Amino acid sequence: MNGHAQSETRFDVVIVGAGISGINAAYRLQDELPGYSYTIIEARDDLGGTWDLFKYPGIRSDSDLFTFGFSFNPWNQSNPIADGHLIKRYIGDTAKKYGIDKNIQYRHRLTNANWSSEDNYWSLNIDNDGTAKTINARFIIFGSGYYNYHEPLEATIPGLENFQGQVIHPQFWPEDLDYTGKKVVIIGSGATAITLLPNLAQKAERVTMVQRSPTYILSLPNRSGNWLLRWILPTKTYHKLQRMIWILQSRLFFLFCQGFPNFSRWILKRRASGQLPSHIPHNPHFQPRYNPWDQRLCVSPDGDFYTSLRRGKADVRTDTIKTVTKKGLTINSGETLDADIIITATGLKLQIAGGATISVDGQKINIGSKYMWNGVMLQDLPNASFIIGYTNASWTLGADATAQFVTRLLKSLETRKLIAATPRLKVQDAEKIQQRPLLNLNSTYVTVANQVLPLAADRGPWQARDHYLKDIKFATKGSLDDSMEYTQGPNVHLRAKIN
Repeated sequence: MNGHAQSETRFDVVIVGAGISGINAAYRLQDELPGYSYTIIEARDDLGGTWDLFKYPGIRSDSDLFTFGFSFNPWNQSNPIADGHLIKRYIGDTAKKYGIDKNIQYRHRLTNANWSSEDNYWSLNIDNDGTAKTINARFIIFGSGYYNYHEPLEATIPGLENFQGQVIHPQFWPEDLDYTGKKVVIIGSGATAITLLPNLAQKAERVTMVQRSPTYILSLPNRSGNWLLRWILPTKTYHKLQRMIWILQSRLFFLFCQGFPNFSRWILKRRASGQLPSHIPHNPHFQPRYNPWDQRLCVSPDGDFYTSLRRGKADVRTDTIKTVTKKGLTINSGETLDADIIITATGLKLQIAGGATISVDGQKINIGSKYMWNGVMLQDLPNASFIIGYTNASWTLGADATAQFVTRLLKSLETRKLIAATPRLKVQDAEKIQQRPLLNLNSTYVTVANQVLPLAADRGPWQARDHYLKDIKFATKGSLDDSMEYTQGPNVHLRAKIN
């Protein structure tokens, strides 16, 4: 435990998770509300979240670091796509630079959180290495991500139990795995598979990616082309401008793909076809059935994925699996693929709040039945915020919009002498709104998780998040009263109230 004595159990704000979202929220809190006490509880024994968990070869960002990084401590390298260990170091350096690391309590796993309407604070039950512990908070920020760290998404792969080689899920990659000279089959076609293939191909005898359906893969140069601006402008101005350029160009590209899907398909086809070796056709291996950005578009920095295919040590098969055998697998075309290692890159199992049970006055809240208020708070849940980023832009942009909203809300509560804020869905509104998915992707791992994710609607403050520029405007200037119920009371810091 860093920076706290064992008796330190009361805080104004508790942040769940010491990943990039939690560190960002901590900075906003201590910068905007320096008099408030806070702590970060982290289930693992180090910070970094995703970037501490995943250890598979080539793990990297699938968003540019100029927008995925912190706005207050910009990514200062020239490469927009970075390896996982560099991102983790960047997060750690940021936490140390701003003293955030002193407020992290490691090996503190939240098991359940209960809001008391009588006392107007949260009681958080913690598992601290097998020892039960309780922490109280006036406000809680769930920055624990959106997927299960302990269980991957289960995929039905017929006959997998027959395989006599190694079966590995990327989420639990053995750091000592030696795949040199081995035949590797990757099952899946998402960002993880597309990252793994070129990296495994450097040592493996052969790597084959078996996909049920293809995805769009866009090659981008992994370097910033704005060297002239960097030379001319002051460093701080340059980083702000660079960040805004990437925000705008990413947004415009998304809108272009959505507005002109056929033309976008043609452009992506042309770019992919020009990088494929002659023996691998574009159709069916790189021609998805969906339009660009109906699922997340995968990025290949410097075209490393296509380079591996051209070098002849990697290949792609688009088919369904008939059965897994002792020494490989057979696809429904009749072809048999030998394998020493099978990697099931079949997706993530989604969850909210790190799997913790959440209740109000002892009554459990079914998160999957509640609407998200402006993408930041949950219907009927007082003084709690959930950090949900974007599926079509950098996650951290959404995380920062949420953090800035929370600090503004806390300031408003104090100014107005209020003690709690709870989003409420009015009866008349409930009769009019229509449900919409919270995440605007039709990827399998998203659609199968709809029952555990909060709801969104077609109107009002219950609409799903759209884009950063709109959301940051709401975070800093939007209405705090629309469909929000407030509790009167002396808004004082929790520690002062209880002690």
